[in-house]
Amino acid sequence: MRAFVADGPLPDEGASGEEIDRRVEQLDAISGPVTAQEARALADCFGPDDCHGVAWTLLHLIETGPNPVLTVKPEPDANEWHDRLWTRAANAGLVEGD
Repeated sequence: MRAFVADGPLPDEGASGEEIDRRVEQLDAISGPVTAQEARALADCFGPDDCHGVAWTLLHLIETGPNPVLTVKPEPDANEWHDRLWTRAANAGLVEGD
C-alpha cells in the first residue's frame, strides 16, 4: 500500500509496459477491504486516463472500503475518476447527487 501511494498517480497509457506492470504488481499486493484512510489515499492515485484498465482495478479496490470516499461533489475540471467515484456513490444513494 505504501509503495503504491508513494509512487503517486498512475501513469498514462503511453507509459512503458514495465512501468505499468510494476504499478499493477503494487496494486495487486493490496488486499481489500481497505480502511477509510487507505481509500482516501488511493483516491489520490488516479492518473490522467484508465492506464490500460488499471484505473478500474483501483476504483474497485477503493470501493471495498467504507463509502463514500468523496463527500463533496468534485469540481467540473476534477479528475474523471473522482467524478466516477462520486457518480457511483450518488447512484447508490450514499451521497446526494445533483
